[in-house]
Amino acid sequence: MNKTDTTDASGFRKDLPRWRQLVSAQWLAGLTAGAAIVAPPAHDWRLLEIGFDGISAYLQAHIPSARYVDTTAFECAPLWNKVEDSALVDLLLRCGIRHDTTVVLYARNPVAAARAAHLMLYAGVEDVRLLDGGYAAWTGLHLPLEQGLPPPLPAAQAFGIDFPAHPEYLLDMRQVRSRIGQPDVCLASIRTWAEFIGKTSGYSYIQEKGDIAGARWGRSGSDDDVNSMSAFHDAQGRMKAASIISRMWEAEGIRRDQHAIFYCGTGWRASLAFFYAWLMNWERISVFDGGWHEWSRDPSNPVVRRVNASFERFRTTLEDAPLGSRVPCSLIPHPVRD
Repeated sequence: MNKTDTTDASGFRKDLPRWRQLVSAQWLAGLTAGAAIVAPPAHDWRLLEIGFDGISAYLQAHIPSARYVDTTAFECAPLWNKVEDSALVDLLLRCGIRHDTTVVLYARNPVAAARAAHLMLYAGVEDVRLLDGGYAAWTGLHLPLEQGLPPPLPAAQAFGIDFPAHPEYLLDMRQVRSRIGQPDVCLASIRTWAEFIGKTSGYSYIQEKGDIAGARWGRSGSDDDVNSMSAFHDAQGRMKAASIISRMWEAEGIRRDQHAIFYCGTGWRASLAFFYAWLMNWERISVFDGGWHEWSRDPSNPVVRRVNASFERFRTTLEDAPLGSRVPCSLIPHPVRD
């Protein structure tokens, strides 16, 4: 679908109920320049660059007025789950963020920004916006960049509402276990095909291969890069039309009338899928924070492993004749090993 089919003159997406929350580089350029813009923040605003060990790149060049936040500030080893709520609210306050602050997020790897966006929605920040296409969308237009650290901004004194405001947006393993098998619940695996069938774990630090029994393949990238979400993005790295993403999911049995629980290896890709579903106004959505990393560490959890020649043929059929067939699930002993 051509870009002009889904965007208006201001760059906002006509196909998204929450259209204000996915912004273009042109809109962000107007905001940072103090120009008159469509859908301006109602109150104070913050622009954050999110990265993992990316402070050096940020200091060399970043979008004007952006502050840097590392992902290690809101998730922690060994599972890379969310930090304690007290640490998360402290981080937001130090960044000057209340519940009514507009927060615009971007990253050089867009899934990192999505991870932060999801946790801010969980916290209760009411106006969270994501730069469509990330840092590459900004640099692709040759917009101005800054170096070094910007002047400090004041911290917020209080978040302003009960924290977290949306605990339903984030589920732990116990909560996911209790929902498996419910007819109105769908586990959506936002992983590569190789991860989904158990050919690879996708990560050097995750030993076990396989997936959660009963999960549907919600897709991520078309290759084996765990940082890729190319199934959701056009050639410029921007979100595909909502209708395309909805059809892709619905063909796999992931529907908006269900409680869709998104997960991946550790939470980044699932957060982007969550954010896109939220933009499309899916009402019952969550992220399983621990994902495959946490699930695979407990031998009592049901898992499947599908890797064999017939499934490799199935993948070719699935990719070429879009989205129709179901992937059968059969339980196998856990832990799973080659």
